[in-house]
Amino acid sequence: MARPASLLSSSILLLLTGLALGGEQNPAAESQPTVKTPTRPLKGDFDSLAPAVKRVAPAVVRIVTALRADSLTDRDAILRSFLQQTSRGGSGRVLGSGLGSGVIMTEDGYILTNGHLVDGSKQVEVTLQDGREFNAKVIGLDSKSDVAVLKIEAQRLPTVPLAESHNVQVGDSVLAFGYPFGVGQTVTHGIVSATDRDGIGTEDYESFIQTDAPINPGNSGGALVDVTGELIGINTAILSSSGGNLGIGFAVPSDLARRVMNDLIKYGYVVRGHFGVETQDLTPALAREFKLRGTAGALVGGVVPKGPGEKAGLEIGDVITRLDGKEVRDTRQLNRLVADAKPGQVVPIQVVRDGSATTLRVTVGQASQDDLLARSDRTAYEQDSSKLQGVMIGELNNELRQQLKIPRNVTGALVFGVNPFSTAAEAGLKPGDVIESINRQEVGNAGEVSQLGQATRNKRMLLRVWGNSGSHFIVLE
Repeated sequence: MARPASLLSSSILLLLTGLALGGEQNPAAESQPTVKTPTRPLKGDFDSLAPAVKRVAPAVVRIVTALRADSLTDRDAILRSFLQQTSRGGSGRVLGSGLGSGVIMTEDGYILTNGHLVDGSKQVEVTLQDGREFNAKVIGLDSKSDVAVLKIEAQRLPTVPLAESHNVQVGDSVLAFGYPFGVGQTVTHGIVSATDRDGIGTEDYESFIQTDAPINPGNSGGALVDVTGELIGINTAILSSSGGNLGIGFAVPSDLARRVMNDLIKYGYVVRGHFGVETQDLTPALAREFKLRGTAGALVGGVVPKGPGEKAGLEIGDVITRLDGKEVRDTRQLNRLVADAKPGQVVPIQVVRDGSATTLRVTVGQASQDDLLARSDRTAYEQDSSKLQGVMIGELNNELRQQLKIPRNVTGALVFGVNPFSTAAEAGLKPGDVIESINRQEVGNAGEVSQLGQATRNKRMLLRVWGNSGSHFIVLE
């Protein structure tokens, strides 16, 4: 279901990414399902939207999922359980159900929906508008775009043709279809409020269609269509403090959804270009630390060993300012530019290193679900009193890595607790983070963090930290 959030106080609960994709081997070229293409342009005056509704409604489905208890991860609970030396319990039993929507894309039963609806599901049931029910198979799920593909065994199903979302303009009339609050299929009307919308804090990759067409819980995975009844987006997120519609909704563009669908059907994951680096936006404090005049660019916080970035000479602390002649304003824009580049393509990038500009040439790699390779591991757990005031740290072990989904190439000290009133908390350090370096000096365990923390006590610290969004820098004043 669509999960509400507030720009000021509530967290945005729908995670997704608007990511442009690239692939050296495009699965669309091989044995792809037949998807109908648009038959009419978006133009003309309409006295009634009923023809578009009749065209789309039969292809919008209701999705009900049965969730597993072991599919829900509470990082704080995991950390508390280890501190208390108790087990989490749970054995994968069915916990509850979720409700959402989907769109039939092919006559033989491929369905587009949101990834968060089916992630961790034990069972997925699809109900058509005509009342027929099917058990659906999850073909693939892409967490970065929050797009998933389902398959039901049926033929001659109604479908929605895909429009080209890059032609969508602000002011275009749109219709949103879905099953909000479980009341049955519902259609709402509005306009496109913005395109290429980002900065709402849901994921690293954001490029949404924003609409004021009412979208409510249960609409996730439903269709956003133009007035001719052609799909321009998959309803995904709302911003709300009350749980209902406030006229700010977001949809994954159809251009992205098409590419994700093709890759998921062929590979089960999405083929993307990548550099093998983790980046973050610059703050004024970080800009001063890295001798920059402004905050434009993307700061490199991590470099994957033997990855394309490392081979090209990228280093931790570099600031990427241009890619293939295009200015890089922030991390989100860089991610989209990298994803647009095809694996194997050589692109020039301009970086600032220690205050001086230099140009490197990167051979774009192919990102996949196996990007993060095992490199090292920690086996002992010891609670340690960190010299970082207000921070409790300890060692990593296999079980913690698995529970917290920490890649094995990440080494350092695990943060078990942070005083909410400490400077570390204000800077963004959280339980479950891993401290990788202090003042650009790598650390391998909690003891080294304590030693460096003691040596630099009462001084400004530059920490490199791994978290849910990858490695990044924070400054403790």
